[in-house]
Amino acid sequence: MSYFAKIQPTGLANKYLVTEVISADQEFISSGVVGSPADWVQTSYNTHGNVHYAPSPPAEPGTPDGGIALRGNYAGIGYTYDVPNDVFYAPQPYPSWTLDENAQWQPPVPYPTDGVMYAWDEETTDWKAITNG
Repeated sequence: MSYFAKIQPTGLANKYLVTEVISADQEFISSGVVGSPADWVQTSYNTHGNVHYAPSPPAEPGTPDGGIALRGNYAGIGYTYDVPNDVFYAPQPYPSWTLDENAQWQPPVPYPTDGVMYAWDEETTDWKAITNG
């Protein structure tokens, strides 16, 4: 069984909006039962950040397994399918964030690694420590 994302035009050249994701086999998609086969693009549940991850043993789940990454990320409702780059990516979380070569949104300032929890502040385009109270 494979996963397929239903896409529809956004009005932007070569960009499509994901409106549905289903588990099906290629024959079912090709049959036209769910509409035009051209409206469906295969996606991989095991692909994230342009890396293929192990689904289950023998490897630990979530471990890169060297498999072929399919279309950058597993598609989700509201994601964009970018035809020229043949990738799915999530909606942009903040206007200041940019899309990297692995179809992941990156902040203009890296997340701090000092063990403190932070939240993004778009007004200052920086991370702000989360405090109690």
